[in-house]
Amino acid sequence: MDRLFFSLGAWSALLSVAAGAFGAHALRSRLSPEHLTVFETAARYQTYHALGLLAVAWALSRWPAGPAQWAGWLFVVGTVLFSGSLYALALTGERWLGAITPLGGVAFLLGWLCLAFSARGS
Repeated sequence: MDRLFFSLGAWSALLSVAAGAFGAHALRSRLSPEHLTVFETAARYQTYHALGLLAVAWALSRWPAGPAQWAGWLFVVGTVLFSGSLYALALTGERWLGAITPLGGVAFLLGWLCLAFSARGS
């Protein structure tokens, strides 16, 4: 499982850097300043949680059973819900997508909590 989360973290980091570059170069003239800020927030939080997935992989290599695995899945779900909804909101202008974002934020918070508890053992 540690290899899976390491791979997911690396791919997510790659995609977040690509999204950030896309936003900075291709979207700067196409999006309003507000929507560009939303897009940049999505890329930034995706990067943070890609690094979190690398930390999960490391934790699983030390403590294979327990909450670290939950942390990894919560980071994946959080990235899809939080960053995904913000990317979609920025690109489409559909404001209702912002209602999904907090669900991703809760998943992120729970993921960090699980990661913190993983050092205590299962």
